[in-house]
Amino acid sequence: MHLWLGLGSGIIVFIAALSGSILVFEKEIDKAINPEYYNVSTVGKTKKSIDYCVAVLQKQHSIKKITRIYTFNDPSRTFQILGKDSDKKAQFFSIDPYTGKVLGTTPQESRFFVVVLSLHRQLLLGETGEIIMGTSCLIFAFMLISGIVLWWPKKMKNIRQRLTVKWSGSFKRVNWDFHSTFGFYSFLILLIISLTGLSFAFTWFQDGVYFLADGTTKKPSAKVENPTKIDPKLDNTTFYQSIYNKADSIFPYTGNIQIRMPVDTINSILVLKENIEMAIPNQSSAAYFDKYTAENIEARPYKLFSTGDKIRRLNYPIHTGSIYGLPTKIIAFLVTLFAMTLPITGFLIWLGKKNKKKSVKKV
Repeated sequence: MHLWLGLGSGIIVFIAALSGSILVFEKEIDKAINPEYYNVSTVGKTKKSIDYCVAVLQKQHSIKKITRIYTFNDPSRTFQILGKDSDKKAQFFSIDPYTGKVLGTTPQESRFFVVVLSLHRQLLLGETGEIIMGTSCLIFAFMLISGIVLWWPKKMKNIRQRLTVKWSGSFKRVNWDFHSTFGFYSFLILLIISLTGLSFAFTWFQDGVYFLADGTTKKPSAKVENPTKIDPKLDNTTFYQSIYNKADSIFPYTGNIQIRMPVDTINSILVLKENIEMAIPNQSSAAYFDKYTAENIEARPYKLFSTGDKIRRLNYPIHTGSIYGLPTKIIAFLVTLFAMTLPITGFLIWLGKKNKKKSVKKV
């Protein structure tokens, strides 16, 4: 089963590992390639309001709808705004918060890491690719466990041999040792990466995590219905800035704030404030605001989240290796690079056995 499942899913595992290794350092690479989307050249004394920057996009780039706004506590960071133009195509913008000047713009779907993420999660094939990738991830988790079973020596006196690579041996021996020995050393981390990856692919897996953590698969809704049903057409030139200020006041800690506009006509605005004072990333509190009046509807501090919700928040930093910063990123990067080699070395092992059987038959 280890052999044939590996041959069947090898190409998918290679693609997932390659794209995953790139995504580990997504922010660092993107910042190096596109610095204009991250930092301003000069830090000013006062920032323009968010509404002023939105007005610039509406006037200069014909943006009809704002979908997301990213603000950062770091004074050197830009505003990042995602909006849809008159053709309903998503555009990603970087704005100098001190001048309101647009520093960079690109179609959202053509951003390099958006494409890489789609490849990693969906093979660029939408829902069908997501099922294929999720199934391959499940197979890979099984292969890791079965690989440990195959690696385990029948006699413990041979354990030392299984823990080292005989670099002086034949190519066939080195290939076998490399596959099995480093597979053992990277087993636990690759298993964690695989299992956390399943949460992105399958609802049933995420429900299982909630059940184990909270005793129920029923999750609190991430959406809150908007109380105001009809737009009162208020003369409000500080709409987004008002939401930002209120969210910042509700959660009085240092953090980055993200404003998410609803994709439908029913629900309210979601605002997330990440607590950057915490050692572990992605610990964000949530607040909901009326999309017409900017009034606060509900606040959900992170400390009141259920255990299942907190585990779900940890899923992403664990999966990407960013949970403890650079050290865990380097570890995640190295093991995903090694995971790329597993389908190749496994194929060579199978090829060697196949050729051996042919030689035996000839004799």
